[in-house]
Amino acid sequence: MDRFHEVEVFVAVAEAGSFAKAGARLRLSPPAVTRAVSALEERLGARVFNRTTRSVTITDVGRRFLESARRVLSDLETAEKEAIGETATPQGHLTITASVTFGRSALSPVVCGFLSRYPRVTASVLLLDRVVNLVEEGVDVAVRIGHLPDSGLIAKRIGAVRRVLVASPDYIARRGMPASPAELRLHSVIAFTGLMPNREWRFLNGQKQGSVSLGPIFEINDAASAIQAVEEGHGVTVALSYMVSDQVRRGKLVPILDAFALPPQPVHLVYPQARLVAPKVRAFIDFAAPRLKASLDQLTWTSAEDAKSGTSPTLR
Repeated sequence: MDRFHEVEVFVAVAEAGSFAKAGARLRLSPPAVTRAVSALEERLGARVFNRTTRSVTITDVGRRFLESARRVLSDLETAEKEAIGETATPQGHLTITASVTFGRSALSPVVCGFLSRYPRVTASVLLLDRVVNLVEEGVDVAVRIGHLPDSGLIAKRIGAVRRVLVASPDYIARRGMPASPAELRLHSVIAFTGLMPNREWRFLNGQKQGSVSLGPIFEINDAASAIQAVEEGHGVTVALSYMVSDQVRRGKLVPILDAFALPPQPVHLVYPQARLVAPKVRAFIDFAAPRLKASLDQLTWTSAEDAKSGTSPTLR
């Protein structure tokens, strides 16, 4: 039996969760699906599915094999299209993901510009404050903020952002400016849970990293809402520099304890590793990387002094 056929059937069963549904999708009889999966298991020397009369569940071996299997099929499809010239021009549907606030502030205009340049491409943008499994969820490109774990993804660095503490001038006038991380315990903390999952603020004191546990008066899973509450004078919050750069420059927010801030976190465009990267993905990376870098350069500042003086922002 053809090995690529076995892989195609395996992926179809894994995605459908059913031999019968996979057969209908591939226009194969149930016995043909069973034979293909059995042949694959015999060649691998391990079961890829646990099956009963009522259910089909993927095994640990099958789960590990699934990502590679999808990549093999994608490479084959791309190679066939390139051979007949179908992919000389970027085309098809592109799915991109980023965090909610970054997507609103920087990604959306870049995607619109890309689609204007490449009219044969359509796009979906998923703004989610969680880490998306690109392969399992069918995503082509993601914007990732923070240090990347080892994975099978290809990453292109496009800049960096910092975690910053901010409050409104009115709040500082009423409650005073904290002089040390420990003094934050005396202040009203508004927590965006995506940046304060353990109710603590991490800081750098000289060469040593420390943390201070805080008791937020208000927690919310939406960064924009937390920032709005802080603008209205209700407390202090932790944000990424790009989220509040405009408010800081306009004097609506003031950086706090900037001297204790941790080093910048890198920002990358990431996409699944493949021997043949789809032209739509290559074109988007080439188009988006310099534009997103320029946006990030404009959406951060080096220090509180620079933010107040209005000098050109730079990354550190």
